[in-house]
Amino acid sequence: MNLILFDDPSIRTNLLPFTFTRPVADIRIGIVTIREKWEKQLNCSSSSLTVDYLQKKYPTTEGSENLFINGALCPDEKLVSIIKKLALGETLVSGEIVLAAKSNTATLPSKEKTVAYTEAFTLIDQPWKIFQHNAAQIKSDFALITKGRKSADIQDKHTIVYGAENIFVEEGVDIKAAVLNAESGPIYLGKNSVVQEGALIKGSFALCEGATVNMGAKMRGDSTIGPHCKVGGEISNSVLFGFSNKGHDGFLGNSVLGEWCNLGADTNTSNLKNNYDQVKLWSYAKRGFVNTGQQFCGLMMGDHSKCGINTMFNTGTVVGVSANVFGDGYPRNFIPSFSWGGAAGFIPYQLNKVFETAERVMSRRHIPLTDLDKEILQHIFDSTEELKKA
Repeated sequence: MNLILFDDPSIRTNLLPFTFTRPVADIRIGIVTIREKWEKQLNCSSSSLTVDYLQKKYPTTEGSENLFINGALCPDEKLVSIIKKLALGETLVSGEIVLAAKSNTATLPSKEKTVAYTEAFTLIDQPWKIFQHNAAQIKSDFALITKGRKSADIQDKHTIVYGAENIFVEEGVDIKAAVLNAESGPIYLGKNSVVQEGALIKGSFALCEGATVNMGAKMRGDSTIGPHCKVGGEISNSVLFGFSNKGHDGFLGNSVLGEWCNLGADTNTSNLKNNYDQVKLWSYAKRGFVNTGQQFCGLMMGDHSKCGINTMFNTGTVVGVSANVFGDGYPRNFIPSFSWGGAAGFIPYQLNKVFETAERVMSRRHIPLTDLDKEILQHIFDSTEELKKA
C-alpha cells in the first residue's frame, strides 16, 4: 500500500503558524504525530502531498495504487476499517470534507464515486484542537504503542506511583524521587527520557524520546512533551512538538509550541480571561480574530520563536515563526513571523540573523540547518511581509 497524506488547503491555512514549516500530518498530538499514527495503524511508510515550497523537503512518492488520507484526520478503529475497504477511484467524504481516497495516480481522484462517512471522527482543523483532543489522543496512542508489550520497571525506590497499570516506561528512562499519578489517565515515558527529582506528573501525560522533566516541575496532565524537549515549572494541557524548551518556573496552559522554541525563565501564559468569556484567537485564514468557543486557550507559538525572561503572554496569543519576544508588559495577541520586540513595539527580525540563531540552536542537538530549511524560512519571510503591518 502506498500511503500519501495530503494537506487540505483550507485546513492547512487554519493551522498556521504550525503548518508554515511542516505538512499537516506532521503535527504532534497525543504521543506521536498524525503521520506516525497512520503508519502504525496501516503498517507502512508514507509521503506527503503539500504546498509547493514544502514539497521539496517532503516529496510525494507515487505508486501504482495510492491511498490518500487527509493529514488532519486522526485514525480510529471504525475509520481504519472503512478506509481499508475503499475501492480504486472511491473517495470517502463527510459533507464537503475529503477524508480519504484511492487512486492509481499521484493526484486525488474526482468525487464521482463518493462514500459517505457518517460516524464521529477527530479532525485537527484548528490550532486549539491540538490541545483540546490531546488527552484522548494520548490514551489512543498509549493503547496502540504498548499493546502486547511489557513496560520497563521503575527501579528508584523513592519514586511514588499511583495507577501503575497505566504507566509505560521505555528502555533507558532515568527517573528519581518523582510522583507519577496515572489514576485519571496513562503516563508514557519515552526512550531515554529523564524525570528529575521532585517532579510531579499527573496523567494523561506523554514524555517523548530524549525529553526531560526538570526537578520540582508540576505536570498537571493532558500534556505532551515532544522529543528532546526540556520542561520545568507548571504545565497543563499543552503540547510541545519537539526540540523546544520551557525549562524554568512559570505557567504554560492550553498551549501549543512548535519545534526549536524557547521560553525564558518565569515566562507565563494566561489561558483564562478575567471575565471568563470565550477566547478569540488570530486566524491566518480570516486575517483577524475568530472565536475559538474555548474558555481556556493560551499560547500558539510557531517554530524557532523565542521569548525573554519574565515574558507575559495574554490569553489567546499567536506567535508566528522565528519571532523574538521580550521586554516589560503584555505584547500584542498576534505577533507576526520574524518580529523582534514586545509591548513597546516590534521591528522586523533580519533573515541572516534568523539563520545564525537557528544554526546555533540546532547545532546544540547535532542537527544541521539545511539549505532546504533556509529556503522554507526564506519563503515564509517573503510571503508574510504584509502581516508585519497587521
